[in-house]
Amino acid sequence: MRSLLAILLILASAVSVTAEERTWLGKSRLFTNDKLGDGQDRWRTGSYSLSFIRGTGWNGSAPSEFGALVEYRVRSEIIAPANLMNPAAIPPDRRYVGAISLGAVTHMQTGSTDVSLGLDLVVTGPQTGLGAFQSWAHNALGMGTPTVLGSQIGNAVYPTFSAEIARDFQVSADGARRISFRPFLETQVGVETYARIGGDVTFGNAGLGDFQVRDNPTGHRSIAIKGDRPRGTSFLLGGDVAWVQSSQYLPASSGYSVEVPRVRMRAGVYHEAKTASLFYGLTWLGKEFVNQPEGQVVGSFSVRMKF
Repeated sequence: MRSLLAILLILASAVSVTAEERTWLGKSRLFTNDKLGDGQDRWRTGSYSLSFIRGTGWNGSAPSEFGALVEYRVRSEIIAPANLMNPAAIPPDRRYVGAISLGAVTHMQTGSTDVSLGLDLVVTGPQTGLGAFQSWAHNALGMGTPTVLGSQIGNAVYPTFSAEIARDFQVSADGARRISFRPFLETQVGVETYARIGGDVTFGNAGLGDFQVRDNPTGHRSIAIKGDRPRGTSFLLGGDVAWVQSSQYLPASSGYSVEVPRVRMRAGVYHEAKTASLFYGLTWLGKEFVNQPEGQVVGSFSVRMKF
């Protein structure tokens, strides 16, 4: 706990030192729901990520200074059993989770390697209001009132540290349609503790000179600051595997055993016109706990408009 608070204080001091030189540079948003994927209403059922980028400027690559480019992010997520009215008791399905995360991430570049260090406060339980919101939405749509909220994960706040290193490689020949590969290593300690390795492939100009942020539930990267590059359509493929040590969403005290490893595979298309852009992606999420019978597919969606 003390080390996490120390990191937060260091990040805050780095931000304040250059406050007079800083400005808001861009933002990113991504909505994810399994209704946009396999059409179910279960497990990693829905999330929304919103990031605001503040820094001294953007020239196509991250600065070398700690705290010179900071992502302030807000994330909400609902995780649920496969049946909100009558969850499986034997073997037990996962408990309902409502989680809201507030955090800051500093993005830097060392040589050709991108480095991100972040700290989030993840709030769980009825205090988030997400369970009450989902009940209201289900009633408004005539889908019935969920009966699982009484057994949801309780009120708590989990400081969560995250770190990622990554590097871009162009694998296409000069003059050909751009193909880039970005391997990455990630670790997280807190509400879920794991180490992850993966990579993303981009066919097209999306990401060239852009600043992108990674979505936590799916791993998709969304554009927060657009670089100076041609518009058009790009296709994205990615995947990763995490070695999960523990998860507060699947507490061992309640008898859950996390799946090791945890696998994700994703694909998406990004189309950018003169005044608007559209992203749609699908992610296959492997099993997260031992009694989960299968994986799931979720869909992600984002629209950017310029008036």
